[in-house]
Amino acid sequence: MGLGGTLEYISNIMRTSHKSNKNKKKQFPTVELKIRMDCDGCELKVKKALSSLSGVKSVEINRKQQKVRVTGYVEANKVLKKAKSTGKKAEIWPYVPYNLVAQPYAAAAYDKKAPPGYVRRVDDQNSRFEDPAYVTMFSDDNPNACSIM
Repeated sequence: MGLGGTLEYISNIMRTSHKSNKNKKKQFPTVELKIRMDCDGCELKVKKALSSLSGVKSVEINRKQQKVRVTGYVEANKVLKKAKSTGKKAEIWPYVPYNLVAQPYAAAAYDKKAPPGYVRRVDDQNSRFEDPAYVTMFSDDNPNACSIM
């Protein structure tokens, strides 16, 4: 086997091992919900209902955070509808890590009920701090632009 044959052999091994790693790392879409659960019975009821949906691969429940993660090929609104059919108060997981929000301690984002390290998800487009009137009011280019009356 010459140098060309050796390189081709190594290339084939690399290609096949790369393909097998691709198949192992296949991830399913996830839907995260906030569902109020107080006891083991509530948890079991929610898990049983969500597991019965077609396309669901797994249901993980964290009762302390009131968080349910559904993994599989399912639509978020169908999962939410099924969760609400159990009689529990349910909503799409409203929290994001605090370092992903521009102003985590603004009134819209800060939530006392959020788990540690999380704040409520807010739309940056609706932020009052990005309004052009506020941005131009305190301009470094024009120090006399401050016009608070």
